[in-house]
Amino acid sequence: MQHYCSSLTAYKRLPTREVKIGDLLLGNGNPIRIQTMTTTDTMDTAATVAQTIRCIEAGAELVRITAPSKNEAENLLNIKNELRARGYTTPLVADIHFTPNAAEIAARIVEKVRVNPGNYIDKKKFATIDYTDNEYASEVMRIRDRFLPLVKICKEYGTAMRIGTNHGSLSDRIMSRYGDTPIGMVESAMEFLRIARDESYHQVILSMKSSNPLVMVQAYRLLVQKMDEEFGECYPLHLGVTEAGDGEDGRIKSAIGIGTLLEDGIGDTIRVSLTEDPEFEIPVCRDIVKRYTNRAGHAPIAGYPGTRNSAPELPYNPFGYKRRDTVSVQHIGTHHVPVVVADLSKEPTIGAASLIPIGYTYHEDTDKWSIGDAAADYIYTGNRTIDFALPGTLQVICDYSTWLHTEDKSKYYPLLTQDEYLEANLALEQIHFLDVDANDLRDGVGDKISHYPNVVLVASTTNTHALASVRRLITELMRQDISCPVILKAESRENTVDEQLIHLATDTGGLLLDGFGDGIWLTNEPASLDNSRMSGRTYLEVKSNNQFLNNTAFSILQATRTRISKTEYISCPSCGRTLFDLQETTAKIRAATNHLKGVKIAIMGCIVNGPGEMADADFGYVGSGPGKITLYRGKEVMKKNVPSDVAVDELISLLKESEAWVEL
Repeated sequence: MQHYCSSLTAYKRLPTREVKIGDLLLGNGNPIRIQTMTTTDTMDTAATVAQTIRCIEAGAELVRITAPSKNEAENLLNIKNELRARGYTTPLVADIHFTPNAAEIAARIVEKVRVNPGNYIDKKKFATIDYTDNEYASEVMRIRDRFLPLVKICKEYGTAMRIGTNHGSLSDRIMSRYGDTPIGMVESAMEFLRIARDESYHQVILSMKSSNPLVMVQAYRLLVQKMDEEFGECYPLHLGVTEAGDGEDGRIKSAIGIGTLLEDGIGDTIRVSLTEDPEFEIPVCRDIVKRYTNRAGHAPIAGYPGTRNSAPELPYNPFGYKRRDTVSVQHIGTHHVPVVVADLSKEPTIGAASLIPIGYTYHEDTDKWSIGDAAADYIYTGNRTIDFALPGTLQVICDYSTWLHTEDKSKYYPLLTQDEYLEANLALEQIHFLDVDANDLRDGVGDKISHYPNVVLVASTTNTHALASVRRLITELMRQDISCPVILKAESRENTVDEQLIHLATDTGGLLLDGFGDGIWLTNEPASLDNSRMSGRTYLEVKSNNQFLNNTAFSILQATRTRISKTEYISCPSCGRTLFDLQETTAKIRAATNHLKGVKIAIMGCIVNGPGEMADADFGYVGSGPGKITLYRGKEVMKKNVPSDVAVDELISLLKESEAWVEL
């Protein structure tokens, strides 16, 4: 069965069991809950209480606190008592990794515990072990014996539990049998869930987190399918992209991973893991969740019914990435990285300076252009042409009526409406773009597309349920064996940077994760964008609207791993285990290394989040003790116990030794 949600074309929440966390109800159609995690030392009761209150007042409906050992677990009682004395009843969640004893203490105190099946009982030493079926079953029984006491305590005290799998911390046992895969993540959680069900304990939430949105989305989809097949029901799901990072990149990566699932009704609670103070995560969560408050009842999406029981087989695999096969039109299509279109049609005038925000700078002294790694491939000029010499790599799209009167057609390509397309008599070899509303494909357009080998669809939609609408169009193209490339066009009219990033990233990024899209074209109303700041710390200075859209487009492609144009940072959100100033250190590393295109650097606050949580990072910077850093290349320790005041310099030395460094 390829289907993993209640509907692919009409927004419906996935039915899940209801779980009670204190006085909070989760799942079963209850509102999507918002949560975060404190970054203070759990033994510092006053600081943890103060930060928890800030998070609650910002809108957190659950607050998670790390409890790495028995002492922190016991101190949760002092924290809880102080919060309750001040009138705050928000449920608390204890975050447990390696210590079952701490979990068993915490489960008697707080309303929910989180355990990671990859390191709660199993071990991760990056060893490959060949298990016979009997040996593997024996290991599962060992886990059962060690996990059962916690299940029984939770059942007795009415404590909820999150079984939270992380892609980067799968145990050696799971890795040996399933590999570093989404299905391995699912099986890791299912082993624990089966034990809980055997004890008739159902106050369970599950999560499948990864720093890679593609892995995350596939794992959650597989989990839903697996629970449905094995149990005939689903447990509530906690969504999050772990180690998403900071600034616009962290927001975009989170929106793509979380939003892709929420679009299909999957998810009952979310946490956006930003390398920022936790109360700044809450507004981002709220912006994501509010998109679905009134989503049900949207205009119908034409096409197949899309339910798990009645939909025809999908023409693609939602559990594994494969880019849709298309013909190549110039450098657009399957065998090319997705292109970026910069929309300059709303500019008062278009001159050489107009190209600076989209990656091109003209130097008068040499009469040459410099081209950045994040330089747009096309510009759309609307009803105008350009009166200066363009960089050789930059192409122009203009309206069909304007193109008809353009003398030099070697640089210009027409954009046609559907009505114009049905009337036009274009030469077969003429490259052209067709603007299509996915919710209103005109009769005869599909047949004409099939006839022309050099057409590129520009797909947008007027439907509120935009991702599903465009997805339906592309799957219909696949069913009809129409192999033209598709550029994904999305427009945002939201008022803040956060909201626009979330809107644009979700509506295009979710499609790119499924292998759909050969380009991206982002637009907005320039006057609608609040140029002041994001929630929390200001990371993105919007010097121009075109710069904002161009940067966002390339960041979406980077987050979906479809086009790499810059350094990628996998940065944990900090917690009470963090052994250095994570925000300051991340900023230092970013400033020193942001020119290393394609290099993935993980910045982890403690050994819990590294090296396992670094997943597929090329290099790692991991707190190993107070003021001490361990540096990794891949999963190999390269330098131990480096003093933190010289660790960034040592990281740069490691990058140079590994031939990953490029001089500016």
